[in-house]
Amino acid sequence: MPPVNLYGSKWRLVLCTLLICAVIFELAYCHKDAQKQKATLGRKSKSSKNKQKSTNEGSSALTAKPKNKATPAAQAQAFLTQVLNRGKFKKVGETISVQTGDTLELRCRGKPVQWSVPSYLEEDDDGRLRIVQHDRYGVLTLVNTTGADTGEYTCYPMYCEDTDCRKEYDKAIKVFVFFPDPQELFVPSSDYYKVIQLRTNWPTALPCQVTSPEAKVTLHREFPPMEVAVDGKEISFNVKKGFTIHRPRPYHAGALYCVASLGNLRQSSTKYMLIYVNYPMAPPAPVIQVSSSSVVVGGNLRVSCSAVGEQDVVVEFTWEYPGQQIGRPLYTQESISPVSGGAARQQSLSVLLVDEVRDVDQGIYTCTAQNLQGAKSVSATVKVVPKAKPKKP
Repeated sequence: MPPVNLYGSKWRLVLCTLLICAVIFELAYCHKDAQKQKATLGRKSKSSKNKQKSTNEGSSALTAKPKNKATPAAQAQAFLTQVLNRGKFKKVGETISVQTGDTLELRCRGKPVQWSVPSYLEEDDDGRLRIVQHDRYGVLTLVNTTGADTGEYTCYPMYCEDTDCRKEYDKAIKVFVFFPDPQELFVPSSDYYKVIQLRTNWPTALPCQVTSPEAKVTLHREFPPMEVAVDGKEISFNVKKGFTIHRPRPYHAGALYCVASLGNLRQSSTKYMLIYVNYPMAPPAPVIQVSSSSVVVGGNLRVSCSAVGEQDVVVEFTWEYPGQQIGRPLYTQESISPVSGGAARQQSLSVLLVDEVRDVDQGIYTCTAQNLQGAKSVSATVKVVPKAKPKKP
């Protein structure tokens, strides 16, 4: 073989070897780079997944409904129970009946609670009433019960901030307790006559309170003797409240009483003397007028104050005037006159007269008109000017 060919073969072998090494190196580099990229993508994917999880958790925390921590006051609203014999408990309704002589024991859940009892017991319970506050509930105990104890018993949950507590009236739990007495159908009263005012725009109650829900109660007029019709609209009856006259009128006035019947027992209640008062719908709206806002010394001043209102409604007038400060006497004229129109209305008028006006009469005149609903005032200012001097001839 010639030398030149051998030399060329060696160079070809070297070039092939270098080429193969370059290919191997390139493949190794690409594989390493691919692994690096894969690792980077994996870290990004994991980071993105963790970020998404964190974001989702944050979103869930924002939209989650907060849990309301139960307060003692909220727990107190749960229920009111009656403690029976042998440790038994009974959830009470609107009314319960307890035989006279038996013990009434009520338990109200809450810490703390306050109790309201019939006024008779608030004034004098003879040591028969006992109220105890336990850790999670309050207990009311009434022993040696009588028909006079009939009435409404109320438990008020208390809302407390530190040492300051107040009743939660909207969460009060009430029960009306009857104590049937075989000898007394009506709750005893020391009053033989009770005067009740009938107001035009206000319902009137006749508290003919019976001790037993089984008693039949009727309403009667003393003069002339007759039973009063109870239609449920003009007059209605509720065993817990008695009779209610929803829209009192003049013909409702007079002496009335109630009669209760149960079995062979029939009894009459306290007598109620009903007095009708035409009660106004609103306070008066007075209007003031002066004969002149500027009066010459020595002249006469007339200040009038009027108010229009319902018929037979009394309006009282009072005055404040400058001369009052030095003891100037008050001269007034008052009158009432009907107002023309469909409704029965009247005008009440008060006129303040000031004779021989002096400098001290200058100032503000105030009239106050008052009825059973309230009072309102109006004012006017009067100026006093000196007499004009006569001209010299």
